[in-house]
Amino acid sequence: MKKVITYGTFDLLHQGHLNLLRRAKELGDYLIVGVTNDNFDRDRGKLNVRNNVLERVEAVKATGYADKIIIEDYVGQKIDDIQKYGVDIFAIGSDWVGKFDYLKEFCQVIYLPRTKGISSTMLRAETQETVRTGVIGVGRIAQRFVPESRFVNGIEVVSAYDIDIPKAQQFVKEKEVANSYTDLGKFLDSVDAVYIATPHLSHYEYIKLALENKKHVLCETPLVLDGIQAKEMYRFAEQQGCVLMEANKTAHCPAFNHLMVMIKSGLIGEVVDIEASLSKLWDDDKTLREFDPGQAGGSMYELGSYPLLPVVKLLGCNFKNLNFYSRMVDGVDTYTKGIIQFEKAIASFKVGLGVKTEGNLIISGTKGYAYVPAPWWKTDYFELRYENQNDNKKFFYKWDGAGLRYEIQEFVSCILNHRFSSARLRRRESICMADIMQYFTEKKGLLEL
Repeated sequence: MKKVITYGTFDLLHQGHLNLLRRAKELGDYLIVGVTNDNFDRDRGKLNVRNNVLERVEAVKATGYADKIIIEDYVGQKIDDIQKYGVDIFAIGSDWVGKFDYLKEFCQVIYLPRTKGISSTMLRAETQETVRTGVIGVGRIAQRFVPESRFVNGIEVVSAYDIDIPKAQQFVKEKEVANSYTDLGKFLDSVDAVYIATPHLSHYEYIKLALENKKHVLCETPLVLDGIQAKEMYRFAEQQGCVLMEANKTAHCPAFNHLMVMIKSGLIGEVVDIEASLSKLWDDDKTLREFDPGQAGGSMYELGSYPLLPVVKLLGCNFKNLNFYSRMVDGVDTYTKGIIQFEKAIASFKVGLGVKTEGNLIISGTKGYAYVPAPWWKTDYFELRYENQNDNKKFFYKWDGAGLRYEIQEFVSCILNHRFSSARLRRRESICMADIMQYFTEKKGLLEL
């Protein structure tokens, strides 16, 4: 059997892709197609791929040309794949002539003619919609949103709104945004989507108002502190034909996503235990919102959604028991430890605003464990460790800027592709985290230290 392999992004699958796949298929008996992971395009500096990797894989599969589809994750993988699969011919478009001659040591290299007059880049340029986005709440987090958005195609921040009018005016001046508004209705009329970065307790009302006006919503984490409200808003968003997404940057981090995929693939066996922690020493400034019980201050509300993320993604939402142990100071928890019991697993997390702890992530399985060092929530490195240390593997990734560009890119992709939910943080997972926040609010299973 003569095996052929080819690679590509295959974004916005078009006739040129079909012609290339057909020509590659005709070279042999068995065609392997490598689809580049999202990380490859991020490393180019612009997040301009319209379809995510899962959508691109499905598109290639639907052509019927590929006998096997693989994901290209790293530089140098082509050599590994050629040897691993016993490939006879490497085929690629003629615009890469000479680029892959180094592979001739391992197999025959053939440059196929490209279809003139069409490319993914051209299609993106011709069909590119720009999502006009406004910022609600111009505090600390919002300061990073505008510069991060400029790394993503298909979005433009055009306006800002804040109850502190001078602050909003200063924001648009510094960030070179077109307009600030004192009237929320006029602000909403100026945009297609909103990014909500206001204090936690205002999220629900702003989300609801934006959706009533048929605006897509990217809302800072935690989305809301009530599971019933979360269900209501996600249901309402779909009824309105709008995307509602929780802006948890870790959920969209390339390395974290790869870690989740590897663990779900069984590389450390069945997950039995998860330990995650995150802490910040902010207790020297008690004037911060994070220490105000009237504004949902405290470590659980401020930080809890991050360590809860790997728990709900890997163990699900059907927990059997939940307990909190909190150190309370002036009405807020400066430290909370949570223990969540599932049918066949246990998870524990620690969050602190006045207590410092090791901020790592450990996921224990029946075959090995994953270790992500502090700060695990901005993952750029992790290890898979086994009983036989010779089997240990280390993985390195790139984390760009403040990390918001990844969630912005997914938000825009969901809007343009009419997807109401993202696999990176599914609606049920977001609702589950809101449920857990509600448990804490109602002091269910809470022991104060």
